[in-house]
Amino acid sequence: MAINLTKGQKIDLRKTSGETLTNFCVGVNWGAIETKGFLGLSKNVVEIDLDLSCVLIDDQNKLCDHLYSPLYRVEVLQQFGLPKGKLLSVDGALKHTGDDLAGDTGGDDGLDNEIITVDLSKVDPKVNQIFFFLNNAGKEDFSQIPYAKIRMYEGTPTRVVSEFASYNVSADSQYVNKRSIIMGKLYKRNGEWKFSAIGDPTDDTFLGQTIHKIVQSYL
Repeated sequence: MAINLTKGQKIDLRKTSGETLTNFCVGVNWGAIETKGFLGLSKNVVEIDLDLSCVLIDDQNKLCDHLYSPLYRVEVLQQFGLPKGKLLSVDGALKHTGDDLAGDTGGDDGLDNEIITVDLSKVDPKVNQIFFFLNNAGKEDFSQIPYAKIRMYEGTPTRVVSEFASYNVSADSQYVNKRSIIMGKLYKRNGEWKFSAIGDPTDDTFLGQTIHKIVQSYL
Protein backbone atom coordinates (compact mmCIF):
# COMPACT_ATOMS: atom_id res chain seq x y z
CA MET A 1 0.00 0.00 0.00
CA ALA A 2 1.32 3.45 -0.93
CA ILE A 3 2.33 5.91 1.79
CA ASN A 4 0.14 9.03 1.95
CA LEU A 5 2.65 11.70 2.89
CA THR A 6 1.98 14.72 5.05
CA LYS A 7 3.86 18.01 5.13
CA GLY A 8 7.24 17.60 6.85
CA GLN A 9 7.11 13.80 6.87
CA LYS A 10 10.37 11.92 6.23
CA ILE A 11 10.50 8.36 4.92
CA ASP A 12 13.09 5.70 4.17
CA LEU A 13 13.10 4.42 0.61
CA ARG A 14 12.43 0.86 1.73
CA LYS A 15 9.72 -1.31 0.28
CA THR A 16 7.69 -3.78 2.31
CA SER A 17 9.93 -6.53 0.96
CA GLY A 18 12.90 -4.86 2.68
CA GLU A 19 14.54 -3.86 -0.61
CA THR A 20 15.58 -0.26 -1.14
CA LEU A 21 13.82 1.79 -3.80
CA THR A 22 16.57 2.96 -6.15
CA ASN A 23 14.95 3.18 -9.58
CA PHE A 24 11.65 5.06 -9.67
CA CYS A 25 9.60 7.92 -11.10
CA VAL A 26 8.71 11.20 -9.45
CA GLY A 27 5.58 12.46 -11.18
CA VAL A 28 3.11 15.31 -10.93
CA ASN A 29 -0.48 14.94 -12.08
CA TRP A 30 -2.99 17.73 -12.63
CA GLY A 31 -6.10 18.62 -14.58
CA ALA A 32 -7.13 21.51 -16.75
CA ILE A 33 -9.86 23.71 -15.25
CA GLU A 34 -13.17 22.74 -16.85
CA THR A 35 -16.45 24.60 -16.35
CA LYS A 36 -19.84 24.37 -18.02
CA GLY A 37 -20.78 27.02 -20.55
CA PHE A 38 -24.13 28.62 -21.35
CA LEU A 39 -27.05 26.50 -20.08
CA GLY A 40 -24.59 23.66 -19.55
CA LEU A 41 -24.59 22.93 -23.27
CA SER A 42 -20.88 23.57 -23.74
CA LYS A 43 -17.67 23.21 -21.80
CA ASN A 44 -15.01 25.83 -21.10
CA VAL A 45 -11.47 24.52 -20.70
CA VAL A 46 -8.59 26.51 -19.22
CA GLU A 47 -5.29 24.76 -19.92
CA ILE A 48 -2.86 24.70 -16.99
CA ASP A 49 0.90 24.75 -17.55
CA LEU A 50 2.64 23.46 -14.43
CA ASP A 51 6.38 22.85 -14.54
CA LEU A 52 8.03 20.08 -12.52
CA SER A 53 11.72 20.79 -11.94
CA CYS A 54 14.58 19.72 -9.73
CA VAL A 55 17.99 20.96 -8.64
CA LEU A 56 20.88 18.85 -7.43
CA ILE A 57 22.96 20.06 -4.49
CA ASP A 58 26.47 18.79 -3.76
CA ASP A 59 28.18 18.01 -0.46
CA GLN A 60 29.41 21.62 -0.25
CA ASN A 61 25.81 22.89 -0.41
CA LYS A 62 26.37 24.21 -3.93
CA LEU A 63 23.99 23.94 -6.86
CA CYS A 64 25.70 21.48 -9.21
CA ASP A 65 23.03 20.42 -11.73
CA HIS A 66 19.43 21.02 -12.73
CA LEU A 67 16.44 19.74 -14.69
CA TYR A 68 13.85 22.23 -15.87
CA SER A 69 12.03 23.03 -19.08
CA PRO A 70 14.16 24.15 -22.05
CA LEU A 71 11.21 26.40 -22.96
CA TYR A 72 12.17 28.95 -20.29
CA ARG A 73 13.63 32.03 -21.95
CA VAL A 74 17.41 32.10 -21.62
CA GLU A 75 17.58 35.88 -21.18
CA VAL A 76 15.23 35.68 -18.17
CA LEU A 77 17.14 32.75 -16.63
CA GLN A 78 20.37 34.72 -17.01
CA GLN A 79 18.95 37.43 -14.76
CA PHE A 80 19.03 34.81 -12.00
CA GLY A 81 22.45 33.45 -12.98
CA LEU A 82 20.89 30.25 -14.31
CA PRO A 83 21.72 28.29 -17.48
CA LYS A 84 19.33 27.09 -20.18
CA GLY A 85 16.90 24.37 -19.18
CA LYS A 86 17.59 20.72 -19.97
CA LEU A 87 15.93 17.34 -19.47
CA LEU A 88 18.84 15.08 -18.47
CA SER A 89 21.24 15.36 -15.54
CA VAL A 90 24.97 15.36 -16.25
CA ASP A 91 25.41 11.94 -14.60
CA GLY A 92 22.44 10.48 -16.51
CA ALA A 93 20.65 9.54 -13.27
CA LEU A 94 17.64 11.82 -13.70
CA LYS A 95 15.59 12.36 -16.85
CA HIS A 96 12.62 14.67 -17.38
CA THR A 97 9.81 13.66 -19.75
CA GLY A 98 9.31 17.22 -20.99
CA ASP A 99 6.91 20.12 -20.64
CA ASP A 100 3.15 19.47 -20.48
CA LEU A 101 1.45 22.76 -21.36
CA ALA A 102 -2.18 21.86 -20.71
CA GLY A 103 -2.98 19.26 -18.01
CA ASP A 104 -5.59 16.50 -18.31
CA THR A 105 -8.88 17.31 -20.02
CA GLY A 106 -11.95 15.15 -19.58
CA GLY A 107 -10.90 13.90 -16.16
CA ASP A 108 -7.90 12.19 -14.61
CA ASP A 109 -6.30 9.70 -17.02
CA GLY A 110 -4.35 8.02 -14.20
CA LEU A 111 -0.95 9.03 -15.59
CA ASP A 112 1.28 11.87 -14.47
CA ASN A 113 1.67 14.88 -16.73
CA GLU A 114 5.33 15.55 -16.03
CA ILE A 115 7.73 12.95 -14.69
CA ILE A 116 11.35 12.79 -13.63
CA THR A 117 12.79 9.29 -13.68
CA VAL A 118 15.41 8.63 -11.02
CA ASP A 119 18.16 6.02 -10.80
CA LEU A 120 19.91 6.57 -7.47
CA SER A 121 22.65 4.10 -8.40
CA LYS A 122 23.84 6.55 -11.08
CA VAL A 123 23.71 9.76 -9.06
CA ASP A 124 27.10 11.48 -8.84
CA PRO A 125 28.59 10.61 -5.39
CA LYS A 126 29.10 14.30 -4.59
CA VAL A 127 25.33 14.96 -4.79
CA ASN A 128 23.58 14.70 -1.43
CA GLN A 129 20.29 16.55 -1.95
CA ILE A 130 17.80 16.70 -4.83
CA PHE A 131 14.95 19.22 -4.49
CA PHE A 132 11.72 18.86 -6.48
CA PHE A 133 9.52 21.90 -7.03
CA LEU A 134 6.54 23.02 -9.05
CA ASN A 135 5.84 26.35 -10.76
CA ASN A 136 2.71 27.50 -12.53
CA ALA A 137 3.49 29.36 -15.76
CA GLY A 138 -0.06 30.77 -15.72
CA LYS A 139 -1.94 32.94 -13.25
CA GLU A 140 -4.11 30.32 -11.50
CA ASP A 141 -3.24 29.39 -7.94
CA PHE A 142 -2.90 25.80 -6.79
CA SER A 143 -6.22 25.76 -4.95
CA GLN A 144 -7.99 26.18 -8.32
CA ILE A 145 -6.19 23.32 -10.09
CA PRO A 146 -7.89 19.90 -10.02
CA TYR A 147 -6.11 17.02 -8.24
CA ALA A 148 -2.54 18.37 -8.31
CA LYS A 149 -0.33 15.83 -6.54
CA ILE A 150 3.19 14.44 -6.53
CA ARG A 151 3.93 10.73 -6.23
CA MET A 152 6.83 8.29 -6.33
CA TYR A 153 6.32 4.98 -8.06
CA GLU A 154 8.05 2.07 -9.74
CA GLY A 155 7.43 1.73 -13.44
CA THR A 156 7.81 3.95 -16.47
CA PRO A 157 6.32 7.32 -17.51
CA THR A 158 3.51 5.44 -19.28
CA ARG A 159 2.98 2.55 -16.85
CA VAL A 160 2.66 2.55 -13.08
CA VAL A 161 3.76 -0.78 -11.59
CA SER A 162 3.66 0.04 -7.89
CA GLU A 163 3.01 3.38 -6.18
CA PHE A 164 5.37 3.94 -3.27
CA ALA A 165 4.25 7.29 -1.86
CA SER A 166 1.98 10.20 -2.81
CA TYR A 167 1.50 13.74 -1.58
CA ASN A 168 -1.60 15.83 -2.36
CA VAL A 169 -0.58 19.45 -2.97
CA SER A 170 -3.94 20.94 -3.92
CA ALA A 171 -6.24 20.04 -1.03
CA ASP A 172 -4.88 22.52 1.54
CA SER A 173 -5.89 26.13 2.14
CA GLN A 174 -2.23 27.19 2.36
CA TYR A 175 -1.99 26.91 -1.45
CA VAL A 176 -4.58 29.64 -2.10
CA ASN A 177 -2.99 32.48 -4.12
CA LYS A 178 0.26 30.51 -4.48
CA ARG A 179 1.83 29.59 -7.84
CA SER A 180 4.98 27.84 -6.64
CA ILE A 181 5.55 24.90 -4.30
CA ILE A 182 8.78 23.40 -3.00
CA MET A 183 7.43 19.87 -2.90
CA GLY A 184 10.09 17.66 -1.40
CA LYS A 185 13.64 16.46 -1.49
CA LEU A 186 15.68 13.32 -1.73
CA TYR A 187 18.59 13.51 0.68
CA LYS A 188 21.47 11.28 1.65
CA ARG A 189 22.01 10.41 5.30
CA ASN A 190 24.78 8.01 6.38
CA GLY A 191 25.09 6.78 2.81
CA GLU A 192 21.35 6.05 2.42
CA TRP A 193 18.81 8.02 0.42
CA LYS A 194 15.63 9.21 2.13
CA PHE A 195 12.72 11.45 1.11
CA SER A 196 11.25 14.44 2.90
CA ALA A 197 7.86 15.94 1.96
CA ILE A 198 8.38 19.70 2.28
CA GLY A 199 5.19 21.07 0.75
CA ASP A 200 6.01 24.76 1.22
CA PRO A 201 4.09 27.20 -0.99
CA THR A 202 5.95 30.36 -1.98
CA ASP A 203 5.11 33.74 -3.49
CA ASP A 204 7.42 33.12 -6.45
CA THR A 205 6.13 33.89 -9.92
CA PHE A 206 9.18 32.49 -11.72
CA LEU A 207 11.34 29.38 -11.44
CA GLY A 208 14.51 31.41 -10.87
CA GLN A 209 13.07 32.85 -7.67
CA THR A 210 12.23 29.37 -6.41
CA ILE A 211 15.75 28.07 -7.08
CA HIS A 212 17.25 31.06 -5.23
CA LYS A 213 14.91 30.41 -2.30
CA ILE A 214 15.99 26.76 -2.10
CA VAL A 215 19.67 27.70 -2.12
CA GLN A 216 19.25 30.54 0.39
CA SER A 217 16.77 29.01 2.84
CA TYR A 218 16.71 25.21 2.57
CA LEU A 219 20.37 24.15 2.66
